Amino acid sequence: MPELPEVETVKRGLAPAMEGARFDKVELNRPNLRFPFPPNFAARLKNCTINSVARRAKYLILHLDSDDVLVMHLGMSGSFYVENKNSPPAKSDARTRITAHDHVIFHLSGANGEHLVTYNDPRRFGFMDLIAAENLSSHKFFAKLGIEPTGNSLDGKCLARLLANRKAPLKAALLDQKLIAGLGNIYVCEALWQAGLAPTRISHTISTSGAKARANAIALADAVRDVIARAIAAGGSSLNDHRQTDGTPGYFQHEFNVYNRENEPCRKSHCSGHIKRIVQSGRSTYYCDSCQK
Repeated sequence: MPELPEVETVKRGLAPAMEGARFDKVELNRPNLRFPFPPNFAARLKNCTINSVARRAKYLILHLDSDDVLVMHLGMSGSFYVENKNSPPAKSDARTRITAHDHVIFHLSGANGEHLVTYNDPRRFGFMDLIAAENLSSHKFFAKLGIEPTGNSLDGKCLARLLANRKAPLKAALLDQKLIAGLGNIYVCEALWQAGLAPTRISHTISTSGAKARANAIALADAVRDVIARAIAAGGSSLNDHRQTDGTPGYFQHEFNVYNRENEPCRKSHCSGHIKRIVQSGRSTYYCDSCQK
């Protein structure tokens, strides 16, 4: 499933074609994705202008000049593909997509030209919804989301406060969207390795008083921000379905230090351990049991 870096990469790819553009036509090739489309979905979008393209957690958010906001989620296998109507796609834009899974096609026109933005989703776990702008922050999708793990808001003090008194394993707490929005399995594994903290450690142990706890909280917050930033710069991770909006894959999977590296040597220079795999809450966790404590 696409995680925050993949969704942020898609957002950045959509923005040049969509911001300031008008919906000239919306093609729906089926009545639903994970959920049915909102009533009169295509008609409500037609002739609306997109004021901005944003992201919150793993949601794409298009602020329109109407009273609605278009919220989109990629699900497990969703991807967007942007084409300029007036210029043929470059060879680098080619991608192996099955067009039978092109479920939504947005026809757009604006200052940057005319574009087709196609949503492709083989498994159809993604969805689109229209929400009244005034209700966006209180909507069930967003009302309980935690802090974003980008920028400097997530620092050691903030993380220690979020994890205080929590008895869940550290990895489980980091995946709790009510605490930190958008973190997923891959990047939590990578951040915990970078910070030298075990995924099984009890969460509140980095929130207690003392220099060691403060150092651990700072290291983990720094690691989360760094891993997310590097993943975004690499276009996300393409293990299965993720593609950028030009059809090219992300490349962060080539920088994995623990994820999918079971039994391989730890990459830290001072460590002679090997990467282990355990299952936590039904998900694979990768870590080094030698240097992660």
